Amino acid sequence: LGQRPLSQDDTGLEELGGEIDSVFLRQLLPEWMEASSAYDRLIFVDAHVQTDAAELACVAVVPEFVASPFTHHMTPETFLALTRTLYGRGPEGRLLSIRGHDFDFYRGLSAAVSRQVRPAVEMLLRLVNAAGAESRTASDAS
Repeated sequence: LGQRPLSQDDTGLEELGGEIDSVFLRQLLPEWMEASSAYDRLIFVDAHVQTDAAELACVAVVPEFVASPFTHHMTPETFLALTRTLYGRGPEGRLLSIRGHDFDFYRGLSAAVSRQVRPAVEMLLRLVNAAGAESRTASDAS
């Protein structure tokens, strides 16, 4: 996507403003809502733990308040809903999730997750390319 890879400790928040931006956050923070309100689409990438769900899934994120069982956890749905409420507009959202298999304390991916990286990247690129095509079509029509 024409961006430099982020290091393990780099969030990417200092380099926003491109046609496509990437950020790495360990959790969604309210402080990022204002900046995110300027985007047309956010693609959240995360791990899931549902054993009855696909290893790799992509779903639309509907902006709505979703209560979390954890006190310091904000869902993508709640993030988008609050962004729209606070700033009068907000991006469309998609959630790309990969089933996590090992949540022990170390950096790196399990073998099962490593096998899903290439399909996840391909799915992400399809989402980005589809958004770009929709944007070009909308601007061509005006």
